[in-house]
Amino acid sequence: MLHADSARNRLVGIGLVSLCYLLFSVLDGSAKWLVQSMPVVMVVWLRFFIHVIVAGAVLLPVKGLSLLKTNHLRWHVLRAAMFVAMTAMNFWALQYLQLTVTSSIFFSSPILIALLSAQLLGEKLHAGRLAAIAAGFCGVLVIVHPWSADFHPAMLLAVLNAVLYAVFMMMTRRLAAYDPPETIQFLPAIGATIILTPFAIAAWEAPDTWLEWALACLLGVFGGVGHYLLALAHRYAPSSVIAPFVYQQVIYMALFGYLVFGDVPAPAVWIGASIVVGSGLYLFARERKRA
Repeated sequence: MLHADSARNRLVGIGLVSLCYLLFSVLDGSAKWLVQSMPVVMVVWLRFFIHVIVAGAVLLPVKGLSLLKTNHLRWHVLRAAMFVAMTAMNFWALQYLQLTVTSSIFFSSPILIALLSAQLLGEKLHAGRLAAIAAGFCGVLVIVHPWSADFHPAMLLAVLNAVLYAVFMMMTRRLAAYDPPETIQFLPAIGATIILTPFAIAAWEAPDTWLEWALACLLGVFGGVGHYLLALAHRYAPSSVIAPFVYQQVIYMALFGYLVFGDVPAPAVWIGASIVVGSGLYLFARERKRA
């Protein structure tokens, strides 16, 4: 079900993933605002529950039960568990960290994809590629600065989230060859909702204001549409082409953090982010030459 690898299809994939990351930036900013006054588990559950409701209302009348059909259920169940873990870690970290800090650490995902591709897919790590991966991890260390008094344990959650996301992206690309993007984004959301429902009931705390309700509902919309676009983008372009465009999020996150929360990123965040982005773009350039 993948489209032919052409210049036009790569541009379509880049456009889709760019819109996807804009929606993810708004999702993270909204979640950061909500977790200041609501339990994290409630915010995470609402994000997936609304996702299922909205996606089901839109897609089921069009796709019918074919929306739920797959020959790779185990992969979807695993992605559902990863969905829960990634979202929970990200929202928890956002309670304590600036948006630019979590997003800058998250930018290591393309570098991790390159490393995992060597380990899992047998791709060769040439000297230039290995140097870029090493530089990228040095950039993450500059952002996290575990040797400093400013270090916060929530940064480790952001690092683990980036690792899981790299694996998640590789699995999305694999599933995109067999299942439609509607199924790829819908089944894991159902699984995540089922997993989280008992915990949400135990920690139940409904939003207090109409603004909280509106943002909680929009979390599901942003997440559902974003993951649909991400899955669709993988049908048009390889992961190595799409992954570097996650870096545009730093602009959205910095603006959102400053305008809504008054956060001004520390110099170390910008320096580390520049190293990580530079390493990822170098890897992207190498992949283009090989293609």
